[in-house]
Parts: sequence; C-alpha cells; structure tokens
Amino acid sequence: MARPTDVGTDSSTARAALTDGRGTILVAVATGWFLSIGVRLSYPVLLPHLRETYEFGLTTSGFLLTSLWLAYALGQLPGGVLADRLGEGNVLVLSTLVSAGALGLVAVAGSAPVAFLATACFGFGTALYGVARFTILSDVFPNNDGTAIGITMAAGEVGNALLPLAAGAIATAVGWQYGFGLAVPTFLVVALLLRAVVPARTSGETSAVDDLSLEAGRYVATQLRQPAIVVVTAIQILTYFVWQGFTGLYPTYLIEIKELPEGTATALFSTFFALGIVVQPLTGRIYDRFGIRRSLPAVLAVIVVALVALPFLEGFWPLVGGTVLLSSILGYGTMTLPYMTAAFPEDMKGTGLGFLRTFYMTIGASSPALFGVLADNGYFDEGYFVLAGFALVAMALVRWLPSTGGRG
Repeated sequence: MARPTDVGTDSSTARAALTDGRGTILVAVATGWFLSIGVRLSYPVLLPHLRETYEFGLTTSGFLLTSLWLAYALGQLPGGVLADRLGEGNVLVLSTLVSAGALGLVAVAGSAPVAFLATACFGFGTALYGVARFTILSDVFPNNDGTAIGITMAAGEVGNALLPLAAGAIATAVGWQYGFGLAVPTFLVVALLLRAVVPARTSGETSAVDDLSLEAGRYVATQLRQPAIVVVTAIQILTYFVWQGFTGLYPTYLIEIKELPEGTATALFSTFFALGIVVQPLTGRIYDRFGIRRSLPAVLAVIVVALVALPFLEGFWPLVGGTVLLSSILGYGTMTLPYMTAAFPEDMKGTGLGFLRTFYMTIGASSPALFGVLADNGYFDEGYFVLAGFALVAMALVRWLPSTGGRG
C-alpha cells in the first residue's frame, strides 16, 4: 500500500484528523494497541488465579510480571530497527502474529517455567508494536502527534478497562486459561485489519541503520546525547518505574491490604484504566498547546499527592476517589513520548526511540519484582511512598528540559 498523499498535512482538531482520510490509519493502529496492552494488563487481575495454579508467593508473582515487562523492554530496540528497515506497518502486523502464537502457549502451559517462558515471548511480541505505532502517528499527524498518540493511548485504556474485567470474569467462570485462549483469534483478526489499512511504510525509504558503519554508529550516538533526549529519558525512567510498580500489584493490594472482594478490586482496577480514556486525550491536547515544561509538572504533582494519600484511604468510596486521582499516572506518557519522538531526525526515529524504550523499560521492568519483595516483607504501604518519591524527582527534572519541535 502506498504512503498516503496527505501525510504531513495539519489538522487543528482530532475530529478533522478522523475525517480527512487519515482516520482509518489511526483507528487501525488504536485497535491493535487496544488489544496489545489490554491483554498485557490482564496479568495483574489474573495473578491470584496464577498464584493458585502454580503455588507461588508475591515475590514470584512480581518476577512473573517483571519477565513480561522485561521482554517487552528488550523488544523495543529490535522493534524500532525493524520499523526503520522493513516499514512500520509491516512490523505492526508481525507483532500481532507473534503475540497470537505466544499467547496460545501461555494458555496451554502446564508448568510455571513454561508459563514464565511463554509470558516473556508474549511480552517480546507486543514490544514490536510499541515503537512503530509512535513513528507512524508522528509521520501521519506531524502537527497533532500529541493528540493522535493521546487518542491511541486512550484506546489502550479502553482495552485496559474492558479486557482485564472480561479476563477476570472468564477466569472465575471457567478458568484463566480460556481468557488468554480466546484472545488468540482476536489478534489474528487485528493482523488482517492492519495489513489492509496501514501503509507498509510511512517514513522515508532511507534509514540511518541501513548503513551499519562506524560513522552511522557515531551519528546515532550523537543524536542520543542531545540534552533533550538525556533529560526526558531520565524523567521517563522514573515515571515508568512508577507506572509499572503501581499497575502491577494494585489489584493484589486492594484485596490483601484494603480487604476488598476480588470482584470489587478488579472493578476499581478497570475504572483506573477507563479514566485514561479521558485523561490521555486531554493531557495530549494540553501538551500540544502548552508544551511539556508547563504541562508535565502539573500532572506529576497530582501523581505525588495521590500516591502519598493511598495508604491512608479506607473504605470503598475513599478508594474510588483515590483511584480517580491515581489515573493521572496514565497521562504523563502523552507528553514525554511525543516529545521524545520529535527530538530525533526522520532517518532514525524508530531506531532512536526503540533504543531509549529498551533502556528505560529494562530498568522499569524491575519495579514489580522490587515491589513484590517489599510487599512480602510487610512494606506494601511504604512502597507507594517510594513511588511518590520517584515522581517528585521527575517533576524536579522538568526544568532542565529544552524545548523541541516548537513546543517548550
């Protein structure tokens, strides 16, 4: 499929973007992300069932989630390189096919080691989707990338709200394996949609990684040392660590510490992500209008307050209110990721973003395991204070962010 002729034109609003011929690409990419992240975020809800099946504690549970997110992290750089060399649309299709196969293996795993291995393969498969979706949207919506990415991430939050809820209901009714198994044909259908709608390539035909010379390596290294890249990567490490630690064990925290029924805890977890449907397009639009240096500190301040308050909340309705505030955690990425993507030149957007996502996600993947160790040793509440401290440091770093892409 040829590259759309209207790539690079401006749209003042998300509605215009959806009606000028590029909307089908946005819908297809968002649908794939809805499924990819929604199934991944079903793991925390299914964790009690997995613990019962394989008889492991909170520390091992944390390491299972870490294996998922570590594989997701390690797949970012290959995903970015493949996007630059093979074309972004081709990589999205490849990602959904690999994810379908790995998820089928998770569903039929008969032992904990196989479940760990299959989970890691699934994480790697979904990682291939991560970078290409950003570079596609950055190419197709160059002047509204924050809004387009915000819409796509909001679609992911719909998946995070609905799919874990469905997986939990299926697990209670017939077994957790069926929830994973039913997602396999859905991935295959999405692969067909992406093949039909998304161009095989949206970037230029040349790539910085086509030439694997020392000079090309120096060029990539020079771009990675930009002040904008260095500072935003530090912020992304801290905020991603917060996101991973919080989402990984929040349902378990609500069940074991706040003593909520499993169904109620799952509903609150789904509510957290459902709020992202509003939070992410809003924060994306705020980023487009005001720039990262004015918008990100406000979001991080809300995150700090919400995390500090969480251990002191008791009862259903206070926890509902706390969950609403905590949904601000979902908004930081619509500011940091467009900023990071825009900082790279066209010929290495995929490679550069893939390298950085591998770097910060590899560090952040340790968060569930470390949080699980704290929880197993009686410091579940204190873990949220640690996460708040990371968010506070990230807020302090924003002042050193230079402007990029005309928005600062």
